[in-house]
Amino acid sequence: MSKPSAAIVGGAAGALALVAIVIGVVWFYKTHCKNLSNKNSETGSSDPSAIVLLITHPPSSPTLSVEWSRGGPSSGVRQGARLFTLEELDQATKHFDESSLLGYGSFGLVYKGLLRDGTVVAIKRRPGAPRQEFVSEVTYLSEIHHRNLVTILGYCQESGFQVLVFEYIPNGSVCNHLYGNDTRLESSTKLEFKQRLSIAVGAAKGLCHLHGLKPPLVHKNFKTANVLVDEDFIAQVADAGIAKLLEKIEEAGPSRTSSVNIFQDPEVGASGVASEMSDVYSFGVFLLELLTGQEALDIGSLGSNESLFQWVEPRLSSNTLVDRRLVGSFTGEGMKDLIRLTLQCMSFPGRRRPKMEMVVVELERIKEKEMAMTTVMGEGTDTFALGSVLFT
Repeated sequence: MSKPSAAIVGGAAGALALVAIVIGVVWFYKTHCKNLSNKNSETGSSDPSAIVLLITHPPSSPTLSVEWSRGGPSSGVRQGARLFTLEELDQATKHFDESSLLGYGSFGLVYKGLLRDGTVVAIKRRPGAPRQEFVSEVTYLSEIHHRNLVTILGYCQESGFQVLVFEYIPNGSVCNHLYGNDTRLESSTKLEFKQRLSIAVGAAKGLCHLHGLKPPLVHKNFKTANVLVDEDFIAQVADAGIAKLLEKIEEAGPSRTSSVNIFQDPEVGASGVASEMSDVYSFGVFLLELLTGQEALDIGSLGSNESLFQWVEPRLSSNTLVDRRLVGSFTGEGMKDLIRLTLQCMSFPGRRRPKMEMVVVELERIKEKEMAMTTVMGEGTDTFALGSVLFT
């Protein structure tokens, strides 16, 4: 056979092979789309983008590979916010029965739900008309993933309600373990000092991740109730971005309560502008509650270093600042370092506060040193320096 003829035959064969591959891909796609569509209807999924089809054709390889995966909380494939129907969420919560109620948050009532595929979720519902801004913002927030942040799984806008679906964190919020607001948990839960340090590190890492986004995401509503712990007591920050979401979808601006928010930076109250440094102040109040084991209800009027000093010093002098349940579980040096960091986070003006990145570094240092010292020397005592020393 002549060379021209061989080239023609070879080209024709190559073209036929390519056509066969394309036909095979089309058949594969149609077959599995149909099968998966049936699975979606069985599991109650209303997300039209439940298929991910990836077709790659590397220049160095003549083969064509196809991968597909159904989206879901445990699939390992991040596909953004899933659109739920109100019917499936109604069934998941036993028709939003009071027995499924977990509490009330900034977005409304919070329910525990069981989806048809066996996934346990937290469902937050509030009255609200459908808004495109709601969908856009939830889609963005659902793409933020970190070990120390609670993930948004999906949403729903039906029948005059706006609904958010989150992963469920089984051990509830830290405040329930500190001062027992949840009657289902023992108010006498003892979180030892090193355990509280671990929780603080996890929460700090969650906030640090938000501040490291481009552009940074300010939480605006960080508080002890929004720090949840899983079965291993690993901290996960909840409601990240929800304050911003509410600002966008509420025509009259975010709803406010008449009560004083002790976690809010006093400088925000004066300027109305929140920043990463205002989150750091809120984190300082969170550390204060970890130290005392109580709600910091009487610090709402603090607005300067002098007033903060006046609040802390007498409690340190009388040994009434630190949670008595911690006695014997910490070293004096470790406690002093944590108190100093707490006060730095609550400093005035806000520019004097450390960034969350530095807070993470310092908390990890305190934790590692505390673990090393207690391993070698045993548990410490409840003695620590006077407040005047901590402010130098």
